[in-house]
Amino acid sequence: MANDRLRALEEVENQVATILQCAGNIVLELSKDKHNASFLDRQLSQFTVSVNRVETELSSQIKYLTQVATGQPHEGSTYSARKDCQMALNRAEYARVKLGELGRTCEVMLDPQP
Repeated sequence: MANDRLRALEEVENQVATILQCAGNIVLELSKDKHNASFLDRQLSQFTVSVNRVETELSSQIKYLTQVATGQPHEGSTYSARKDCQMALNRAEYARVKLGELGRTCEVMLDPQP
């Protein structure tokens, strides 16, 4: 799950590089006296597709992080279950200590003094 998220972010990074490259190509082509309209159209199309992909993936990542940050259940998370288990273990240990103290107190009270 985490590897998939990292791969998706790497793809976003690649798409951002493509966006910058297309933007640079467009600016370079527009700086020429005679523009190649078909080249500009292709670069603009690739630019638009890449921007849409980045927007979609980043929205997905933000949605995932929002779910994680608010404690809502989400796919692949075991944090809540681990936290609940650790708290249960802590309560069990506390109960064991208190029962031991109670047992010692009872022994002292029930032990006849000579």
